Amino acid sequence: MLRYTVKRLLQLSVALLGLSLLLFAWFKALPGGPENRLLPENATDQQREALRAALGLDEPVWTQYGEFLSRIVRLDFGSSLSSGRPIATELADRLPATVELSLAAMLIAVGLGIPLGYLAAKRRGTWVDFSTVSGSLLGTCIPIFFLAAMLKVVFAQELGWLPTTFRLTAGADFTEVTGLRVLDGLITGELDIAWDAIKHLILPAIALASIPLAVIVRITRASVLDVVGEDYVRTADAKGLKPSTIRGRHVMRNAMLPIATIIGLLLGSLFAGAVLTESVFAFGGIGSFVYQATTERDYPALMGFILVIAVFYVVINLLVDLSYGLLDPRVRVRK
Repeated sequence: MLRYTVKRLLQLSVALLGLSLLLFAWFKALPGGPENRLLPENATDQQREALRAALGLDEPVWTQYGEFLSRIVRLDFGSSLSSGRPIATELADRLPATVELSLAAMLIAVGLGIPLGYLAAKRRGTWVDFSTVSGSLLGTCIPIFFLAAMLKVVFAQELGWLPTTFRLTAGADFTEVTGLRVLDGLITGELDIAWDAIKHLILPAIALASIPLAVIVRITRASVLDVVGEDYVRTADAKGLKPSTIRGRHVMRNAMLPIATIIGLLLGSLFAGAVLTESVFAFGGIGSFVYQATTERDYPALMGFILVIAVFYVVINLLVDLSYGLLDPRVRVRK
């Protein structure tokens, strides 16, 4: 297992290196070069040349790429063209909000998706199966920003059941430990803060969870239907094992391989969906930062965001690969 882990880390490192090369090429291909974004339109040629020299843009391409990699390793993504603050600081300040929202959305998607998918497979051909599959299709068709806006209008503005925006009620006094509001409230014993944070999480988490929930339902249903027809399941049933044992040890454990894969991919994609969700609810995470950077053409900030998301994808994929060995002993043998 250790050798397999090291091998996977080396493969993923090569993928990150390739991504850095693509980002560097994209940055170099920006219309007019990055100096045009930093200088006013009436800047002279001498000012442009001076800025290029200060940024090292007059150096050979491979020298520039080496410096680019060196800055990435040091987590130095430069400064935001919009706020003037270091991009690493901006991302560090906003990352906990997006992580908290993404984890809440995935908790909803997994907590409902797997049981609903299993129930649809178990009741195949009935109205339960039809309703579940139809609901999952509807979930994939509704755009996230539209669902978020509808949830906000109905449950926050019209009914007044839940807050409309932000992560906490304005003026709330809390102690920050991890940046995750719910966890901080539980750690410090400020249960009112934790509950306030949960109420602010519900609507954006439901909106963000809609597509992952629909996908997990369909994958779980298909995977369970494939497994229940296997010989070892029929043999376990013929031996008189308890239905709960067959369901847990033989059906769901083997059906979890494709489900674990799709959960890992969906967890990474939630950051993309968070851009729209956070904008609707003014959640203040990375999504809001990326939306602002996109509208203001803040290219260094976008590059920093892409690199951070790439690292998350790499880590999640590694964890998914390692989980295979826990779910299926045959995978450990092949490794």
